Amino acid sequence: MTTTVEPVAHIHCDERGRAWIDNSNVKVIEIVLDHLAYGWTAETIQENHPHLSLAQVYAALAWYYDHQAAMDAEIEQQDERLRALRTTAAPSPLQRRLAASRRAA
Repeated sequence: MTTTVEPVAHIHCDERGRAWIDNSNVKVIEIVLDHLAYGWTAETIQENHPHLSLAQVYAALAWYYDHQAAMDAEIEQQDERLRALRTTAAPSPLQRRLAASRRAA
């Protein structure tokens, strides 16, 4: 008796080419950033995203390592855009209140 095992990818790309975890609203890059920024293992990532299975987390990490150069470039582009936005954005009301309270102290 032979058993056929169907491969389960867990990852799909949207029309813009962004990788998403199947049956979730989580992008692969979000899992990758947890892994890179915090040094989290797949198990820790899954604990912090309990709606994802461990298989989905491993699939996201595998996708990253299979497409590392492109994903690292995307992460760098996002970081550059964020830095540019921070330098051009006016202080938020909270930032203004905090700055005023520091001056008063």
